[in-house]
Amino acid sequence: MEGEQKMSVMTIVQAINNALDIKLEEDKTVVVYGEDVGVEGGVFRVTEGLQKKHGVERVFDAPIAESAIVGTALGMAMTGLKPVVELQFDGFSYPGFNQIISNVSRMNNRSRGMYKAPMVIRFPYGGGINALEHHSESPKALYSHIPGLKVVVPSTPHDAKGLMIAAIESPDPVIFMEPKRIYRAIKQEVSDDKFSIPIGKAKVLTEGTDVTVVAFGAMIRECQKAMVMAKEAGISVELIDLRTIYPLDKETIVNSVKKTGRIVIVAEAPTSFSVGGELMAIANEEAFLYLEAPPKRVMGFDTIVPLAKGEPLYMISPDRIFYEIERTVKF
Repeated sequence: MEGEQKMSVMTIVQAINNALDIKLEEDKTVVVYGEDVGVEGGVFRVTEGLQKKHGVERVFDAPIAESAIVGTALGMAMTGLKPVVELQFDGFSYPGFNQIISNVSRMNNRSRGMYKAPMVIRFPYGGGINALEHHSESPKALYSHIPGLKVVVPSTPHDAKGLMIAAIESPDPVIFMEPKRIYRAIKQEVSDDKFSIPIGKAKVLTEGTDVTVVAFGAMIRECQKAMVMAKEAGISVELIDLRTIYPLDKETIVNSVKKTGRIVIVAEAPTSFSVGGELMAIANEEAFLYLEAPPKRVMGFDTIVPLAKGEPLYMISPDRIFYEIERTVKF
């Protein structure tokens, strides 16, 4: 049929690769580089085939020096390019933190708008794959606390493609955190055409009446499993996928809490000083008189993510999510 969109079944890995391919083809100012990004196609093969198609001047490997990767990307962004850099793992972003907080986030403000920083810093995040130390971090709150940055976390192949294209086209620097646990765990039909999803807009995945559950990234799947249990218990759950950590879509969250009177936040990170705490504050400040139960966080413990043997004790399970949903509804 004329005008019908061509769709392909993609994983999150394939969707991000497709988004990068489209932007590399469309915009000659886009460059992609980082640790093992070129020849190997990245440690998770997210950039596989891009160097062969677009050449070594557009897609290339960088030294294992995160501060240098971020710093050179900022220089490129200030002078007309749109770099997309990979830092390979969540914990590897910390050596580049000085550049991110001291220069990348501040360049627009420092130069009073003379210099922009249209760049994307992408890395896989989170636990659940029995990885080594510094390979299972969830530093969303860390980067969301820094003025001048946007922080994006997709949960599906469709959103991963649309949000990556939006991130590359953003005039502001974007921290793009990819949930490695579900890189290949979810397959979905995604349009082969270019499309973007607005940064800063949450999505109501399932409408409900008894309790609002807010999650993002790999935790969406765990929440959906918990919702099966909730349905069997006669509990109607409204599930919101945050998609963007900063800027937060307060309106969608508040409207939902006003409808259900309850909120449970599920996030893979230490509980204290967290994204979950920020969402609880929003519920209290904007919908306090509508609440029928205290807001609840279902999050990680305030410890370093354990190695493989202890990791199952740390990771958030559907059972734990359902337990807190049921307890909140019965409060």
